[in-house]
Amino acid sequence: MIDEIKSALQELSIIKKKEFLPKFFKAGKGEYAEGDQFIGVTVPDQRKVAKEYWNKISLTELGELLSSPIHEHRHCALFILVSKFEKSTNHEEKKEIVGFYLENKKQINNWDLVDTSCYKILGRYCFENQDDSILINLSDEENLWSKRIAVVSTMFHVKKGSFDLLKKLAIKNLNHEHDIMHKANGWLLREMGKKDEQQLLDFLNLHYQIMPRTSLRYAIERLDENLRQDYLKGRIK
Repeated sequence: MIDEIKSALQELSIIKKKEFLPKFFKAGKGEYAEGDQFIGVTVPDQRKVAKEYWNKISLTELGELLSSPIHEHRHCALFILVSKFEKSTNHEEKKEIVGFYLENKKQINNWDLVDTSCYKILGRYCFENQDDSILINLSDEENLWSKRIAVVSTMFHVKKGSFDLLKKLAIKNLNHEHDIMHKANGWLLREMGKKDEQQLLDFLNLHYQIMPRTSLRYAIERLDENLRQDYLKGRIK
């Protein structure tokens, strides 16, 4: 089964993509994804393969695919995992998938792998079980990707109109050293603003003067232009 999936992905490889993706995903020496390997498969094509195999592969087999050094193999494995979680109606099965995700989080080590999977699995599980301890614990870890998984997982909460956890985690890592986190915080704050602009403004009024510039720009992206300039120029008191 694993060989079938890898072969299916290889057949969809595009040479120009293979050459471009390591630069786009910062896989060069000293960059945050140093050493990651690519075969040049687009996300829509990965989704097609995942759609074909999601109900044919076990979690044990999926662990092998997720352990691959090839980025697209890992991403396809996560698309499959999301499908398994979303289509399951069994609580214990969902709990097992969450455990699998956490056990294999070392392989979820780039922003696209995080962003397309974590809130659909961890975020949804925590929200529906009214227990956010998994995300809070991840946010306490030193690992960059664990922290990003934690904050991006709050997307599910935000979509449901629940903002407290996002604000808590955003504040906790407000001045993290890496712009990967600055972007994540700003993105999620912007999503909160799309649901409830006043919640965003209240948060910004308390914290915007000490936020990294990248986070601020992401967060205010959809605000009225005059208001955006007020925040950028520090005119809000």
